[in-house]
Amino acid sequence: MVIPHERLQTRMQRKTISVTGMSCNGCEQNVETALRTLDGVNRVEADNEADTVEVVLEDRVSDGDVNAAIEQAGYDVVA
Repeated sequence: MVIPHERLQTRMQRKTISVTGMSCNGCEQNVETALRTLDGVNRVEADNEADTVEVVLEDRVSDGDVNAAIEQAGYDVVA
């Protein structure tokens, strides 16, 4: 099996996103679950006390997709 060269050089990035509306551990889990459904997201940690989500993802995952997943889960992304 030959693996395309592009797949071998996947770049990862870490982002911290400000999110409002999380008030408990259940909210954290909702956001984490929503983001894990995106192909290319490798790690997610939401913190309702800090109103942040830290995500490690591949470069190919767009900010728009990340924001949409959070918003579809019922929370707001702060620009």
